[in-house]
Amino acid sequence: MASNGSVSHTIHTNLGSEDNCVKRESIDKWMALSLIDSQFKANIRMFSVFCMDSGTEAVIVTKEDEVFSVKVSTGCVTQLETLSHKGVIQVSAGHEHQCALTTNGHVYAWGDNRYNQLGNGLNTSSAEPLKLSLNEKVVDISCGICHTLALTDAGHVYGWGFNAGGQVGNGTFINQSVPIRVKGALESCRVVSIACGGHSMAVSDTGAVYSWGYNGQGQLGLGNQTHQTTPVLITHLDNKPICRVVCDGIIYMFGQCDRGQLGTGNTTNQSTPIQLDNSLGPFRDIAANMRTNISAAITVDGVSYVWGDCQPPNSNILKPMKTSYDSLHDIFAIFSKPTVSSKMVVLSDVSDNLLVTQIRQAFDDPNTSNFKIIVEGKTIHVHKDILRIRCQHFRSLFANWTQGKKKELELTQYSYDMYKEFLRYLYTGEVCVAPDVGIELLDLAETYSETDLKLRCVRLIRNGITVDNVLRVYTAALKYEVPELEELCFSYALAHMTQVIQTKACQEMDAIIYKDFMIKASAKGAFRH
Repeated sequence: MASNGSVSHTIHTNLGSEDNCVKRESIDKWMALSLIDSQFKANIRMFSVFCMDSGTEAVIVTKEDEVFSVKVSTGCVTQLETLSHKGVIQVSAGHEHQCALTTNGHVYAWGDNRYNQLGNGLNTSSAEPLKLSLNEKVVDISCGICHTLALTDAGHVYGWGFNAGGQVGNGTFINQSVPIRVKGALESCRVVSIACGGHSMAVSDTGAVYSWGYNGQGQLGLGNQTHQTTPVLITHLDNKPICRVVCDGIIYMFGQCDRGQLGTGNTTNQSTPIQLDNSLGPFRDIAANMRTNISAAITVDGVSYVWGDCQPPNSNILKPMKTSYDSLHDIFAIFSKPTVSSKMVVLSDVSDNLLVTQIRQAFDDPNTSNFKIIVEGKTIHVHKDILRIRCQHFRSLFANWTQGKKKELELTQYSYDMYKEFLRYLYTGEVCVAPDVGIELLDLAETYSETDLKLRCVRLIRNGITVDNVLRVYTAALKYEVPELEELCFSYALAHMTQVIQTKACQEMDAIIYKDFMIKASAKGAFRH
């Protein structure tokens, strides 16, 4: 979900995850950090670049957990003592205010406070970060133009600040001086993702998308231009559940499009969700920022695209343009106008060497392969030596073959898509599939005795549990003996029992597993009322 009016089946990334980390040399792409001393730059652990009304700024967290503010125009670096050694994991910025989130779930705000952006009950601005009074642990923050949303570990959403469009969600158009829980539809559901611009958006754990606030360009996706003071369900996405992790990799766009930022091939605003060209996907991540008019996305194959009003000479790209970059952070560093980061940039000291990159690129390459895997009449081009090195099953299989005797192998136990993802994993060490697909891939990992792949599948599935798939995942957890996943699914199903028992997955559940599940749920009081 992105804040410039686009929504997608997309990853809501946790700091430190694979998709959120970039190679340390990527920092050199950020002109905003070019005036910083090289020795200091080498000590940066993560950073975020903002375009404030007063100029471009950056917040930097060092390897020693010290936090600094940087005025890009002068290169002046100021330590933020209040935030240093507090475990800052995220920083978000509006037009003239900023918020930081720490590992223990505390929120700090600083900057302009004319519209109650700092959430401290006053309207006096502060250059010093001020700790907000929230009685719940916060796990995500998102700054709009002059308001902020906070998501707690209980799935509750709080808002404060400027509210002329209803974007705070307090049921009025009156500014909110202290955090208040967003009213209406979100009070009865668990939220897993939030985003802000001049409006606000949230995704529930059932995949429902809600929007509220300013709607002058149709950015709420409701088919009208009426401002909303409380969250409204986007019914056009009813049968297309949006999750924290990639579902089927489809991107839906709506809102302002005067600079081509929706990638539709024109500059017409869109008040209802429309699908981005699906021939480019499936996608694994998307990025946008309210201070820019660009969008960027990256596919499961690592192909990246950008569109919208980019840095010259690429102004007003109306349809997704392929780029040579493998990170959304790099795309924003090069194409964003003004130069801002879409989220916190975490630097990795481990860089891909040339060999790793070339092996990754060699997957399914007919020009370099020496062996073919045939599935459902389709060919996957591979290299026998890589399969031998990476997989015991293939090592044993090829050991019994006469060298050069066979040039291809037909496999039938799983689908073409499953085998392709498995073989891709052998080349890249990465897994990027929908949670439901991950269940089948987990079965394949069990069959081929691939322990690492099994663990990766479990992590992926765990982060993508929804009402529709929780019982399928629960069944898979029992089958493959993953007790942690089993318990997680049971707890999730228990919290959404009314919806879960109405799903197709419930109807298709094995009779014995269903009976045991219902007995266990009954013992936990699921049917008392």
